[in-house]
Amino acid sequence: MNWAALLGISGWTARWRTLVTEGALAAEDRLALARLEWEGHRHHLVWLVLLLVLFGALLLVALLLLSAAVLVQFWDTPQRVTVAWSLAGAWGVACVLVLARLVALARQARNVFALTRRELAQDWQVLKGQLRD
Repeated sequence: MNWAALLGISGWTARWRTLVTEGALAAEDRLALARLEWEGHRHHLVWLVLLLVLFGALLLVALLLLSAAVLVQFWDTPQRVTVAWSLAGAWGVACVLVLARLVALARQARNVFALTRRELAQDWQVLKGQLRD
């Protein structure tokens, strides 16, 4: 005798089994999405670190050249002053360009895992709707 069928449990267990299977598939999809987004974020982090190191090196060189330019300005020939300030200005422009790229890259990193967060929020809304019914 099938007690599960008599008590009406078989339909209930089949529904729960289906829900668990769908939940496992959904979780697997969300993990795959998070993995893809992590790869993109990791790429941005690598560039962020590289640009930060480059900015530090350029800033050091710019400050050294600025110091040399200030020292050279007090020498006698005007050609030394022009060359020293031109070099210091070029390094300063390079620092500004690297810093601008660094800031732009850091702003892009704010949107990390946006797709995963949106998908999980939608899942949560669907789940809350199903629990109310």
